[in-house]
Amino acid sequence: MNQPNLTRRDALRAAALLGTAALITIPKAEASPVKGKTPPLTSPEITAIEKAMGKKGTYKEAEATHTTPLPRNDLKVTVKGDAVPISFGFGGWVSIKRTLDGKTAMLMSDTVLLQDEVNPLISAAHINGLEVSAIHNHFFYEEPRIFYMHLHGMGTPADLAQKFAATIRQSKLAPANQPQVTGTNSAAQTGNTSPATTAPPTGKENFDLPALDVIVKYTGVVNGPTYKYTVGRNDLTIMAMGAEMTPSIGLNSWAAFAGNKEQAHIAGDIAMLQAEVNPVISALRKNNLEVVALHHHMIGDDPHMIFLHYYGRGPATTLAQGFRAALNELGKHGKSANHLKH
Repeated sequence: MNQPNLTRRDALRAAALLGTAALITIPKAEASPVKGKTPPLTSPEITAIEKAMGKKGTYKEAEATHTTPLPRNDLKVTVKGDAVPISFGFGGWVSIKRTLDGKTAMLMSDTVLLQDEVNPLISAAHINGLEVSAIHNHFFYEEPRIFYMHLHGMGTPADLAQKFAATIRQSKLAPANQPQVTGTNSAAQTGNTSPATTAPPTGKENFDLPALDVIVKYTGVVNGPTYKYTVGRNDLTIMAMGAEMTPSIGLNSWAAFAGNKEQAHIAGDIAMLQAEVNPVISALRKNNLEVVALHHHMIGDDPHMIFLHYYGRGPATTLAQGFRAALNELGKHGKSANHLKH
């Protein structure tokens, strides 16, 4: 008996139109459409997203993507006994963008959860018509134990924001359930620093930024006491659910530095084609960085991407060399040319 040619995008769109909250079993995704320009979100759509989320986000026009950060400022996290800031890798996010054909939109999210928060959020996501695409660790040695759950869905931008807001409403992920952050509240900003009369040093003071930038061949961003690089895959066109995957919706490699230039922590993620996995692992190990996780983040992506999380301690410039060595392997082992030399 012939099976209907139903795609992931078709099934999720049908669910959005019918308003069903039931879990959908979705067949394998169709072949990627030709790359084009993603239609932008409108101002009313962005307003509707931010109203539903109860928080201002960031709209990146070049990627036509709206992102709401979801930091877990309620947590106090240590790695190998050292207090580390939430900006080191314990901030989740949710992003919304249109499909290339402009007929619908898609949502992707990475949520930061304690162990006992995982399954309640799964149930809430399914009740609200969203799906789970991955659950895994990003770290070793952290206390408390942290897991990361990726969610996705399709619908109108406002509908997706409402579904996601309903999904997280009873959890600590919801902005309304997080500690209030003010310009002088360093504890809330970092997640680990006790309030003081003077502000703690930022990444600009903690690290020699020009020295790191020369090694990595990119410019990072200071985020409180950390310094972070985010590198997209401009050599690839990755499609999922009819939308182009770009850095703001989770297709990126990154490295975050905490501590100081002499005694730094590094943590990050490398976005790879399957043929790049073991060359990247080899590069990291040759530079004494630990591989802590290897997994997917998305389902239905074409070509399928694998993500590797790593960790290390030592002088910041030495750690940066390991990250750069991993980036050097991207684009060398498949059909794509290497555009990450910068």
